[in-house]
Amino acid sequence: MDKLNLFEYAQKQLDDCAEILKLDSDIHAVLRVPVRELHISLPVRMDDGKIKVFEGFRVQYNDARGPTKGGIRFHPEETVDTVRALAAWMTWKCALLNLPLGGAKGGVICNPKEMSKGELERLCREYATRVWHFVGPERDIPAPDVYTTPQMMAWMMDEYSKIAGRHQFGVITGKPISLGGSAGRGDATARGGLYTIREAAKELGMDLKGATVAVQGYGNAGSFAAILARSLFGCKIVAITDSRGGIYNDYGLDPEAVFEHKTKTGSVVGYPNTTPISNEEILELDVDILIPAAMENVITKNNASKIKAKIVGELANGPTAPEADDILYKNGVHLIPDFLCNAGGVTVSYFEMVQNFYMYYWDEEQVHIRLDKKMTPAYHSVLETSKKYGINMRQAAYVVAVERVVEAMRDRGWV
Repeated sequence: MDKLNLFEYAQKQLDDCAEILKLDSDIHAVLRVPVRELHISLPVRMDDGKIKVFEGFRVQYNDARGPTKGGIRFHPEETVDTVRALAAWMTWKCALLNLPLGGAKGGVICNPKEMSKGELERLCREYATRVWHFVGPERDIPAPDVYTTPQMMAWMMDEYSKIAGRHQFGVITGKPISLGGSAGRGDATARGGLYTIREAAKELGMDLKGATVAVQGYGNAGSFAAILARSLFGCKIVAITDSRGGIYNDYGLDPEAVFEHKTKTGSVVGYPNTTPISNEEILELDVDILIPAAMENVITKNNASKIKAKIVGELANGPTAPEADDILYKNGVHLIPDFLCNAGGVTVSYFEMVQNFYMYYWDEEQVHIRLDKKMTPAYHSVLETSKKYGINMRQAAYVVAVERVVEAMRDRGWV
C-alpha cells in the first residue's frame, strides 16, 4: 500500500473533509480516533487436541448517533488498523444513509479455509464469549464480513443468548432466515450499489440498457452486481475477474453461468469463449461502468489516469487511494464512493434489527422498496453537496456524513 496503512487512508480522507468544513480542531481530533476498542485472546481447542490462541479485535469508532454497527472479519492478514479504518467508514456510512447507528468493526486473525467446521464453531463461540459484555442489541451489533457467514453469526448469537439467559436474535445481523434474518440480505450490498449506479446514469444521461460493465472481484458483492446489472437494467457484462485472474468477451458474458463455473472450478478463469484478462487490465478497459468489488487500494495514482470508465461504483472497501480521487475527478470519471455505493448491506442489516425488535418480518419486495428509499436520497445528497462545494463525490460523502455525526455530538453536549 502506498506508504499509508488503511487507517491512515481513512484519517487522511477525514482530514480533507475537516479542511473543507473548516471543522473545529477539537472536534476534528475527537473524530480521528475510535472511542473504544477491545483486544482479545481466543484460546480454541483444535481437532488435533491442541489449544491454539487466536488474536481478535472489536473497535467501536463513534456512537454519537446510536448503537454501533459493523461486521466481523476472519482473515489471516487481519490487522487492528484495518479494523479501525473499516469502523470509521461504518460510522460515516451509517450517518450518510441516515441510520440511527454509529460505526464498529471486528476481526480475528485466522485462516477459515484451513479450519474444520467444528474449529470454526468453537472460534465463533469463543469470540462471542469474549466480547459479550462489549456488544448487545442496544450497544453494538455485529454482522458477517470477509470469510464469515450467516451460520457463523447464528453460532455467535446462540452463545450470546446462552450467556444472557434469554433469546437475543437482535445481537447480530446477517443471520439465517430461520433465526431472525432478513429477506433480501444476500444481495443487499450489490442491489444498493446498483440503485446508486442507476441514479448516476440518469445524472450523466447514460442509457443502462446495453451499457458495458467490468467487475473486479467475483465474491458475493461482485457476482450479485453482475447478475443484477444484467437482469434489472439490461447491462452488458464484458469482463469479470477474481483473485486468480479474469475473463473478457466483447459480446457479453452470462454472469450466472460464470458464477456456476466459478463454483465448480474455484475461479472464473477458463470460462469458455473468453479472452484472459488480469486484475490490473480490467481496471483500464474502455467500458461504461467499472465495479471494483475485491480488494482495497487497486486504483492508485499510478493507474488512475488510465481509467476509461464513465462511472466507477466502489462495492469494495477502500479500492481507491486518496491521491487517485483527484485524478479521477479531474478526468471526469463519476465515482460513487465505497461508503455510499456499498451501504446496501448495512442498510438491510439495520432493517433486520428493526424486524428483530418488533418481531414482525417483511417480504423481499418490501425490503427492496425500503432499500431503494434509503439509497436514492443518500446518492442525491452526496451529488448535491459535490456540486455545492465543487468537490469530488468522496469528499461530498464525507461532508454529509461528518456534519451529521458532529451535529449529534453537539446535541449531546460532547463537544
